[in-house]
Amino acid sequence: MPESSTNITVVDNFFRAVERGDVDAVRGIYASDVAIWHNDGAGDQGLEDNLVVLGLLGGAIHGMRFDVTRRADVGAGVFQQHVLRGQLPDGEQVGLDAAMYIAVNDRKITRIEEYFDVATVTHLINAAKNATDEEV
Repeated sequence: MPESSTNITVVDNFFRAVERGDVDAVRGIYASDVAIWHNDGAGDQGLEDNLVVLGLLGGAIHGMRFDVTRRADVGAGVFQQHVLRGQLPDGEQVGLDAAMYIAVNDRKITRIEEYFDVATVTHLINAAKNATDEEV
């Protein structure tokens, strides 16, 4: 399908909201029963838990952006490969390669399956938590 498909538009809106740290916009893009799965062995994550993580990362990764390297509308959703880039509060540059399948139904994201390097994501989350603790 062409890049201008409805699914691509929904996914673009999602990533732009995450880049802005706009958790409310992400909430509006997600279906109420959205399930987010990561390859970390923790099982599915629900809406509220995912929004907490996105808010934490959005507050700690300055200049966050997703450089898309591959994207395809696959009918019921979008497959995407990207590199998450930005800067941690200590100045460290972030470069996390990831691949995602994002299921879209009725212009809402209903499921995400995300593959990434677990050690790198753990480092990012710990840096974000440390930054939050320092601001309190």
